[in-house]
Amino acid sequence: MRILSGIQPSGSLHIGNYFGMMRPMIGYQEEAELYCFIVNYHAMTSVANKELLAQGTLEAALDFLALGLDPEKAIFWVQSDVPEVTELTWILNNVTPVGLLLRSHSYKDKIAQGLSPNHGLLSYPVLMAADILLYQSERIPVGQDQQQHLEIARDIAIKFNHTFGETFVIPEAEINPNVPTVLGIDGRKMSKSYGNTIEIFSGEDTLRKKIAEIVTDSTPVADPKDPEKCNLFAIISLFLNGDEKADLEARYRQGGLKYSDVKKELFERIGEYFGAAREKRQQLERSPDQIRQILKFGADKARMKALPTLELARDRVGLVY
Repeated sequence: MRILSGIQPSGSLHIGNYFGMMRPMIGYQEEAELYCFIVNYHAMTSVANKELLAQGTLEAALDFLALGLDPEKAIFWVQSDVPEVTELTWILNNVTPVGLLLRSHSYKDKIAQGLSPNHGLLSYPVLMAADILLYQSERIPVGQDQQQHLEIARDIAIKFNHTFGETFVIPEAEINPNVPTVLGIDGRKMSKSYGNTIEIFSGEDTLRKKIAEIVTDSTPVADPKDPEKCNLFAIISLFLNGDEKADLEARYRQGGLKYSDVKKELFERIGEYFGAAREKRQQLERSPDQIRQILKFGADKARMKALPTLELARDRVGLVY
């Protein structure tokens, strides 16, 4: 089974990224043919700063490697290091209806948030389709917010195959019901665009500050509290096993629990959970050239997989003469 997914280097990666995408993807390397990449072309729709984009790309690679991604078991690369994806994007542009792109919920949401309605933002799903189809990907793990983009990729592939002949595998979405929706410190979904994140590898002072800012209700200490309505409980539960979660839930319901104590526990849990990865990351970041070499190695492997598909697509549309 060929599985593909990517992540944007548009800011420091947070625990929502980890539990929602990174941990499941790292797990796939033991059981599938895993394609995992850093989507820096996509990040250009929201990052217009050279230094931030370049640094964010290396930081994302460091995070993945520190957290357990093995470049010997997976193909791991940076999107822009495989130029074949931009040529396929142009080819796919010519079978993609504008109306299909205008119906994108993500496009509408980002315009509503004040982003400039440029062509890159509009054609984002076509580039995503090229990312998927170039490697003949079979399964694409996606969250609910990306499901429509996967449907657009399927529509584009089906139309291309119908117009020019069988060329692309039609990818299937994989929505894992066990992957949690991670809440941010304000109770909304954790997202860099909301500014409500808890970064995986933030410094201790920053981590304490972020945890202190987690919104809780005004229930008196002595009164019982409802864990089902508490985003602090939802966040710390990510780091607890079943028995620990049940114990904390009981403490909520019996009264006498201080939210400040739970926040202290969360700080300690995060430190323990990512402690080994933090040490590994500190070692890796002392050798940035080694990271670049790993990414180049991954890009070379990715290009070997991409070229046959691109050549087939070029031939199908008449670019080979």
